[in-house]
Amino acid sequence: MSTSAEPAVPAPTFEVEEELRAHGARLIAGVDEVGRGAWAGPLLVCAAVAGVGSPPPGLTDSKRLTPKRRTDLAERLRPWVADHGFGWSEPAEIDEVGMTEALRRAAHRALGSLSTRPDAVILDGKHDFIGRPWRVRTQVKGDLTCISVAAAAILAKVHRDALMADLAGDHPAYGFESGVGYPSPVHRAALAEHGPTAHHRMSWSYLDDLPKWSHLRKARPVPDGQLPLL
Repeated sequence: MSTSAEPAVPAPTFEVEEELRAHGARLIAGVDEVGRGAWAGPLLVCAAVAGVGSPPPGLTDSKRLTPKRRTDLAERLRPWVADHGFGWSEPAEIDEVGMTEALRRAAHRALGSLSTRPDAVILDGKHDFIGRPWRVRTQVKGDLTCISVAAAAILAKVHRDALMADLAGDHPAYGFESGVGYPSPVHRAALAEHGPTAHHRMSWSYLDDLPKWSHLRKARPVPDGQLPLL
């Protein structure tokens, strides 16, 4: 019996970078974030400038790769990219300023850590959370279609996963080494029994579902005077 193979996933290209170069940009950085929806751990942003020639084979959306393949690919990406840098926002800062501002700050830190200031930035998604003074081009599914964004996404994911694995040594009950701060069953059970750690986001609504610990939730006002939903 013959079986049909699954359709191949299109590889990311330099199409967006080439379009920006045609409009005068010389140095272009791809930007992506990881950790936005986690309950614990930092929000992390990576800015990456593509290297010369073709990227290492297998580059694609980081979510389509197993942890081992992501780690192996990140090892090959680091010497290939021309430059890359990380910026992050810790849970306390997220609680204080909210996710939109935390994203902006982390992205500015990542871009500011590059050795040379980019002329243009390609940002994954449709919402520009970076803003001025950067020249930003948003790209929906950029981590799947755009080489510099795909590189940034993989480097960000692997770097944050390693940070969360380090935290697991001090907080073994929460499953940070595998769930990386997202609401896995192990994480939920540990929260119910032990409560949040210093690495948890304390203004988020998950605390309302933990009667033993809900009093710890921090109220964070937003510009329109209402409380945040997360």
